[in-house]
Amino acid sequence: METSAISTGQNAASRASSKAAVSADFDTFLKMMTTQMKNQDPMNPIDSADYAVQLATFSGVEQQTRTNQLLEGLTSQFGVLGMAQLAAWVGQEARSAAPVYLGDEPISISYQPATQADRAVLVVKNAQGQMVSREDVSLEGGEYQWLGADAAGNPLPNGIYSLSLENYNGEQQLGDAVPVESYARILEARGGGNGPTLVLAGGVEVNATEITALRVP
Repeated sequence: METSAISTGQNAASRASSKAAVSADFDTFLKMMTTQMKNQDPMNPIDSADYAVQLATFSGVEQQTRTNQLLEGLTSQFGVLGMAQLAAWVGQEARSAAPVYLGDEPISISYQPATQADRAVLVVKNAQGQMVSREDVSLEGGEYQWLGADAAGNPLPNGIYSLSLENYNGEQQLGDAVPVESYARILEARGGGNGPTLVLAGGVEVNATEITALRVP
């Protein structure tokens, strides 16, 4: 919420600065036009139509600036509305392809092997990007309880891990490994320049648009 307050304050300051700039530019424009009128050649005065064009041009720029200010205000209001809606998500479990925090409980993952695959392998990497486990999983796909064990079957230490799925047909790998989605509890919702961000268990952050499913734990 503090981030949202800072962002709102910055937007207000930006709008005030833009308004002051428009006012200053308009005053400068009037001074320049007055000077132009005073110093014009009496024998060859400037056509009044030219003044009208100049005024219309500046008026259009001023109106566009004010329109942009209104749009900024609406965007800010939509952001607050989005945060209010996301508040109901806190405490629920979100499914996403973000890294997952392994604690003392199994992790619910969701995956779907390629249709041509006759073997699917769950690949686990730690926060440093090092592979710590490879595990054959069912070709049926769907939801699976990952126990968090290494290649030897020993429990992995608590921490952040990324999960992906390798598909094989015989000995040939079918394309690159694809991210595996997992469920994690939502602890907090934050606002920001890139839209609302959700903080999951273990401090993992994910953009709200990357959530593919929600459920009550």
